[in-house]
Amino acid sequence: MHSSPQPGRRRKARRLIWLLLFIAFLLPIGASVASIANGGEPRNWGFPDWKSIGSLPAAQKYPQARVVVLAAPTRGWRAAVAVHSWIVFKPEGAREWTRYDVVGWGGNPVRLNGWAPDAPWLGRQPYVISDITGEQAQKLIPKIQAAVKEYRWRNDGDYRAWPGPNSNTFVANVLRAVPELGVLLPPNAIGRDYRPDFYIGLSDSGTGVELNLWGYLGIKLGWIEGIELNVLSFVAGFDLRHPAIKIPGFGRIGFDGYASSANAKAD
Repeated sequence: MHSSPQPGRRRKARRLIWLLLFIAFLLPIGASVASIANGGEPRNWGFPDWKSIGSLPAAQKYPQARVVVLAAPTRGWRAAVAVHSWIVFKPEGAREWTRYDVVGWGGNPVRLNGWAPDAPWLGRQPYVISDITGEQAQKLIPKIQAAVKEYRWRNDGDYRAWPGPNSNTFVANVLRAVPELGVLLPPNAIGRDYRPDFYIGLSDSGTGVELNLWGYLGIKLGWIEGIELNVLSFVAGFDLRHPAIKIPGFGRIGFDGYASSANAKAD
């Protein structure tokens, strides 16, 4: 009587799964950490320069309404795997920019105008995820302000770096509340997928579905999101609409920028 081949097949399947997880998650994280160790980290992040880099004009010289979502790698070893994101806007005719961040030190985590709107984050240069101007921006600003006011983790002690709620949880909540912003945070925005409860339903863009276990594990399938697998808040996957890969540490690697646009769902 021959023994069943099933145990052997299961072992091979498990080995294949572990190999894929290693390639998709551990290998890129290790490469990103090595990059930081070999000189990618600013040496003076303990005393960073918070001055504007000049990428945004002075508000008095820019009469139009504008909404900008920015991100920059964070500090220390976290820079190898995560970014910090924030929101900047100005209504039409406003003489100052308004900037909202969430941070984990010193009281209320929601900070208003704590830094110049386009200042480096702890020595790291910011990049633009979304930039909306004119009439569309003017219409979205009240919705953004309402979403900021309603952010639930705004009290001292609410902040948690991993898996959230953190700075990216804050921005992701604003983006969910104002889908007209038409943008998704990059996959290395750890905390963007944090949810306080088990969740199954529509993805953030409304173009797909999501299964999420409190931000620790999850999967997304959608026209905008593509295919994303979240393991311990690290995201790997594919963007099928605008071909790109998503890997931990490095984020989205493609030909059309850092973030997937949620505009024009039928494009």
